[in-house]
Amino acid sequence: MTLRIDISGLPSERLRFSASPLAELTAMLHVLAEPGHHPQLAGWAADVWAGLRPELAERLREAEFLWRSSQADFLIPARPRPTLAEELDDVDRIDDETYVTAALVTTCGSNRVHFAAPSPLTDATARERALDLAQARGARQEAFAERLLADPGAVRARVRQTLEQCAEAFFDAAWAGVAVQLATDLRLKNDLLKRQGIGAALASVSGAVTLAPDDDCIIVDKLQDKATAAHGTGVTFIPSVFGSPHMVVVHAPGWQPVVQYPVAEPSPSEPVSLETVTLRLEALAHPVRLRLLRTLARGPHTTGELAHAWELTPPEVSRHLAVLRRAGLLTARRHGRYVRHTLNLPDLTSLGADLLAAVLR
Repeated sequence: MTLRIDISGLPSERLRFSASPLAELTAMLHVLAEPGHHPQLAGWAADVWAGLRPELAERLREAEFLWRSSQADFLIPARPRPTLAEELDDVDRIDDETYVTAALVTTCGSNRVHFAAPSPLTDATARERALDLAQARGARQEAFAERLLADPGAVRARVRQTLEQCAEAFFDAAWAGVAVQLATDLRLKNDLLKRQGIGAALASVSGAVTLAPDDDCIIVDKLQDKATAAHGTGVTFIPSVFGSPHMVVVHAPGWQPVVQYPVAEPSPSEPVSLETVTLRLEALAHPVRLRLLRTLARGPHTTGELAHAWELTPPEVSRHLAVLRRAGLLTARRHGRYVRHTLNLPDLTSLGADLLAAVLR
């Protein structure tokens, strides 16, 4: 499954490699929300949580809807700035409808192509859908969505203030620690782009990013079969240390394509028994189960959400989930009227770094 970015006729200078403070802060916030995705950073995450003021910790939990299972598009800038403050100023210039629509997107993974969606601020159906998805994520996310729809200006100001407080609490120190690594990666990418062209630069990003044979399309191995175009805007590639092993792609209609790619490599895996490996590989051999697993890698989902995302019947999804549970790759937990299925990351990690990286992309 792939995401295709049409770059036909795009001048090479419209393909940019640049570091973004806001995108890296977003990656850090995702680590704090999902430390299981990033075992190599679990110690860092624990230290940060231990040092946070209670008020800031609560703010991060209430707004994690923006970066936990999927990142809001405005948090991955198409035109990175030198400082976090400048990038937050750019976010402030986005109108409320665009901001709210991006903020309330919950990525369940789908093989369907979506066109520009109506804003939950103006469309009753979109509002109901957004609130339903938020409710399935938990009480905090439901409350956040309700507040955002009721008073977007106040919530936007609170989110910015929260991100500014993160800068003082942990981001500034962490950003200084990765700046050299990011700068080194950018020098390599830009040198390859200048001397050898787009294909060589993309090959150095990841094996999951390739240039089509006709040089008219960038192909990214992602969960969805989707397409977007870079005509008139270009494509921005943002390196990330804290984002590994994820590859985040902004591709929604109305947004310039952006790819945030990992610089760091995931930790080596621990060996498990051949019997366990065989059981799990058999469970993953079915393409539908692999799609469900990649969807669940973004966060817990209900059977109904998975069925809707992949245009399957709930009983069919339930049968596949049962196979994955028997292989020890999933757990299920009831939250009120919802039963949410969660990926068992430690056991998936034991199958190997390549599989983990492919699932978490």
